[in-house]
Amino acid sequence: MRILQTASALAGLTVVLLSSCSSTGVAQKEANTPASSTWTQTVGNNLPAEANVALLNEVAHLPKDKHGFPSYTDDQTHRVVRATAYSHMQNEPGAPGRMNAAGGILKYGQVRSAAADWSKYPVGTKFRIKGLPYLYVVDDYGSALTGTNTIDIFHPTLGGIKKWGLRTIEIDVVQWGSWERTLALLKGRQGYWHTRDMYFAAKKKIDNGQAVAGYSTPGRNTQG
Repeated sequence: MRILQTASALAGLTVVLLSSCSSTGVAQKEANTPASSTWTQTVGNNLPAEANVALLNEVAHLPKDKHGFPSYTDDQTHRVVRATAYSHMQNEPGAPGRMNAAGGILKYGQVRSAAADWSKYPVGTKFRIKGLPYLYVVDDYGSALTGTNTIDIFHPTLGGIKKWGLRTIEIDVVQWGSWERTLALLKGRQGYWHTRDMYFAAKKKIDNGQAVAGYSTPGRNTQG
């Protein structure tokens, strides 16, 4: 819903629609499957480990967003991405307190909320960040994220978003969200340009057979 406006990003740096994991033939697997100890080892100060930006060379052939970060395909679940931070304490106009765009409450415990372009990360997508022990779920979006590959990490305090700032992180997508729910939520919100753009981008992705739903293996490098 909201995104911290920061300095410009660092430079240079299948296949049918499945409504949800619970309603498909995908074998059930715990959504909170722990990543390897390397991934969950906390580096301190509640900040992620340094990303291996050399991995960007392996996906240099992919299209880039306006920040210069790659637009991964859904089968590439190990990613290096641009990450910002936001908080409900920013009190941006139209932001409904600590409510998320999925209709729930923004989370900040062992499971934490994140915002993204839902045509790239459908609602309910779960991922882990290298160097942090938490499970993140995409349950929010923001106009500044639309059309980009940026992930916005929720923090409950202004100090938290200032500490996070703008950084490059390494993530593993461990479960894709529901494309069916994504379309259902966005379809009724087309009065806003960013939700309309996300709706049609997600629908196009689904119609073209590019949308993947299901689980992946934490810690596995599926860059290229």
